[in-house]
Amino acid sequence: MTDSDATSGPGGTGKPRRERRGRRDIVVPMRLYKTVTVFSTLIAVVSVVLGFIFLDAATLQVSALRALITSALGFVGVGVDAGILSTALAVVGLTIIAFGAVVYTLGTRFRAQGMGKSQEDSGEDSNNG
Repeated sequence: MTDSDATSGPGGTGKPRRERRGRRDIVVPMRLYKTVTVFSTLIAVVSVVLGFIFLDAATLQVSALRALITSALGFVGVGVDAGILSTALAVVGLTIIAFGAVVYTLGTRFRAQGMGKSQEDSGEDSNNG
C-alpha cells in the first residue's frame, strides 16, 4: 500500500477522503445564523462555568453548592458518603462541560448565505513553505 493509496478514495479516484466528504455546513439566512451563533456560544459558556462550579464542589469540602446539596439530601432523610457525593458532582460537572462543547461544535456548523467556505475547503494552495 503506497501513500497515494492511503489518501485516495475508493476505486482510486485520486481525491483525498477528507476532500470528498468535506464538512457538513448548513447554509441558513443571516438572522438565523446570528441567533444560532449567539445562543450556542451562550449555552457553551454557561455550561463550562456551571461545570467548573460542580467540579469545584466535588473537590472542596467547604463549597456552597456542596453544602446546599448535603443539606437538601439531609432534609429529605438521605445520607450520602462524602466520596460518593464527590464522584457524583465530578461526573455531573464533566458531563455539563461536555454538553457545552457539543453545543458549541454543532453551532459552528452553520453559516450564512454568501459566506465563503472555510479555509480548509477552499481550492487555494497554501504558500507556507
